[in-house]
Amino acid sequence: MAVIMDLFSRRVVGWSMAEHMRTELLLTALKAALGQRQPALSGLLFHSDRSSQYASGEYKGALQQATILGSMSRRGNCWGNVVAESFFGTLKTELIHPRVLSTRALARTVVTEWIEVFYNPQWLHSTLG
Repeated sequence: MAVIMDLFSRRVVGWSMAEHMRTELLLTALKAALGQRQPALSGLLFHSDRSSQYASGEYKGALQQATILGSMSRRGNCWGNVVAESFFGTLKTELIHPRVLSTRALARTVVTEWIEVFYNPQWLHSTLG
């Protein structure tokens, strides 16, 4: 699963799921995010970890084409992307661990509902007051 979050609102603005971890997984999430939000003329900053998919020329090119500046955490620094790590921790605690998701189709349906019906519109973020 790849997730793109708006740090101002803490909303998930783009995400995708696949049976692989190739760059196209991230490109699908980026396309979904750009369908929801367009970068301001002054640009946008996209922060990620240092995984090879985010460092690929194809992904960097997609960011550049959308006038988005890429930013990466330091090597070995999991705290550099703490908002995304926190989201995945919440997803696993609230959604995955209490359930048995027997198929990928069921997992996609449950995750979609959780993000769109619960997390984005209802989840309270202490950083937002």
